[in-house]
Amino acid sequence: MKILYICTHNRCRSILSEAITNHYANGKIVAKSAGSQPVGEVHPLSIKYLQEAGIATDDLSSQSWDEFEDFKPDVVVTVCDSAASESCPLWFGNSLKVHWGLADPSKLRGSEQQIAEAFQNTIEQIKQRVQQLVSLHVDINDQGAFKAALARLGAE
Repeated sequence: MKILYICTHNRCRSILSEAITNHYANGKIVAKSAGSQPVGEVHPLSIKYLQEAGIATDDLSSQSWDEFEDFKPDVVVTVCDSAASESCPLWFGNSLKVHWGLADPSKLRGSEQQIAEAFQNTIEQIKQRVQQLVSLHVDINDQGAFKAALARLGAE
């Protein structure tokens, strides 16, 4: 299965989701991430807290969703509210689309400890969703059932 995580700027939540999915899915899922308005760099705290969690960061970059037309994802997951309301490119047409709302830890203002906890909580939340996704016993070709199962993973 191929997943494309979308967030407007592709610098934190979608990047975290890509790295965590590729780390914990054991090859069952290939994940990429992109943005509608990428800023061109990964948030440095995303890199820091992924590395602290033992997750590879070498191949992460902030990219436009226009670069993924040939990737042909089975699933497109929006992880921020503004991306969920954007008009997606036509080539997403055959992909299942779901929204997994995630708070943006990079926007938190507070102590270093509070920011660290926000990143760690977001990483844990994504990890749990990925582990549930890997263990789903739903046929990806049954789009209705598969979309419902994916949406349940993103339920708060």
